Amino acid sequence: MDFQRLFLFVIFSFSLMMVWDGWQRYQHPQAPSGMAKSIQSQNVEKSENIAGHAEILQGSKEATTGKIIKVKTDLMSVEINTLGGDIQELDFLKHPDRLDKNKNFALFEKGPNTHNYVAQTGLLGTGLPNHTSFFTSDQDNYELGDQSDKLQVVLKANDSNGVKVLKIITFHRDSYVVDITYQIENDTSMPIKSSAYFQFIRDDVNPAGVSKMVPTFTGVAVYTDKDKFQKVSFSDIDKGKVKYPSESNNGWIGILQHYFVSAWIPEENSKREFYTRKLKNGLYSAGVILPFPVVAPGQKVQLTVPFYAGPAESQLNAIAPGLGLTVDYGWLTVVATPIFWTLSFIHGLVNNWGVAIIILTLLIKILFFPLSAASYRSMAKMRMVAPKLEKIKQQYANDREQLNRAMMDLYKTEKINPLGGCLPVVIQIPVFISLYWSILASVEMRYAPFFGWITDLSAPDPYYVLPVLMGISMLLQSRLNPAPPDPMQAKLMKIMPVAFSVMFFFFPAGLVLYSIVNNGLSIAQQWYITRKIGVAGVSAKH
Repeated sequence: MDFQRLFLFVIFSFSLMMVWDGWQRYQHPQAPSGMAKSIQSQNVEKSENIAGHAEILQGSKEATTGKIIKVKTDLMSVEINTLGGDIQELDFLKHPDRLDKNKNFALFEKGPNTHNYVAQTGLLGTGLPNHTSFFTSDQDNYELGDQSDKLQVVLKANDSNGVKVLKIITFHRDSYVVDITYQIENDTSMPIKSSAYFQFIRDDVNPAGVSKMVPTFTGVAVYTDKDKFQKVSFSDIDKGKVKYPSESNNGWIGILQHYFVSAWIPEENSKREFYTRKLKNGLYSAGVILPFPVVAPGQKVQLTVPFYAGPAESQLNAIAPGLGLTVDYGWLTVVATPIFWTLSFIHGLVNNWGVAIIILTLLIKILFFPLSAASYRSMAKMRMVAPKLEKIKQQYANDREQLNRAMMDLYKTEKINPLGGCLPVVIQIPVFISLYWSILASVEMRYAPFFGWITDLSAPDPYYVLPVLMGISMLLQSRLNPAPPDPMQAKLMKIMPVAFSVMFFFFPAGLVLYSIVNNGLSIAQQWYITRKIGVAGVSAKH
């Protein structure tokens, strides 16, 4: 196989890897081996909490006349419905909307003209309030004071035969963690046994602004110490094909979407039961059920479960084990993690993500310099012996075996490794894919400006300047390679820059910037080595 065919094979393989990687990670997330039973068997074997209260857990409500309570903290603006105490709207004050930068990004929404995504909770037990029950509040508006570290919204359920229930929602300064507390006061003569459920209700609509050409995962995530991080797509819930541990004494369950995550995080070392369900009207639920401590007569008992609703960041492991995995770098996490750490470190010095990408690219080129130099020397030698190769191909045009033998003898005589020119491409494929997912998955890149018209490195270049420059750089780089003797290969080499430019129209500007800088440095290095070897070859002849 000559160099040009091998080069085309590597490029084609790389393209397939990119497509396969995105398809497998985001369209068909696979469950690790050793998980619990499938959802079909789970639906049969789940405890009486789910089986006995399936109608309650459906999440539907006939009444929609609850009062709206508005809450504002330093990070979020929230709307709570007194019907069930649902958090039905949650806006991030420090994260703008993808389509309209002048608006706050809304994670939770509920309404006829928006997609539906709410945090919903309730108690399971006769006479106890659930998400279909009404609550009352002393205030309609709450705001976190400048001198306060937390803000509590206390919702009171109607007393039921001597049982008093409060739902307390606690917000914290400089935190996306919200605590949901149920307090049961038993003024009866009998102990109260119950359970509490905490669930997210969401449709399967992708977030606004997500490109179909760059797939990102929207769906459920479950984590336990035993089975680790698992993604559950809405389509698999439809088909009943998902697998996840239904019962555990640790872990969390939540919903992922591009850049953001919500997750219920019960206290460690406490019994819990995870579930996912397909509901009516195209909705899905993902939640957890916990046993409520027995409330003896005359006692008052509380149960608190926090949930996180905010940007997906690697630092989330400090909140709960495995929560940082919601920043999903895919099967190259081991490479992507140090790359993004280095990128973040550089950003801390230069305070510009675009400049940080350029510096990181330079560092990567320095790291691979010895290998690249050897490869470019091999390519330069291939270019010099191209006339000899052409004569050999003409001489043995009808004898393939003899042709290959003669070519290998020429390579041996000239001390050329025909595979050497492809090594930089092959070695940098994992780095390229890792940086791709680092830029795509990291919320830090969202609305990160570079300069001029590039105001968001996580989005495609709005004027396609960078993709065009990328295509030009690829064209210049191809000119430095040995000319393909086969006319069809020559045409493919000319089409390749155009094809890749079109593909890069849909890539984040940060990744295209990396590719342009990488190609520019490669062109300079290859030109210098080719010229040096060419001069040396001419001198040797004279």
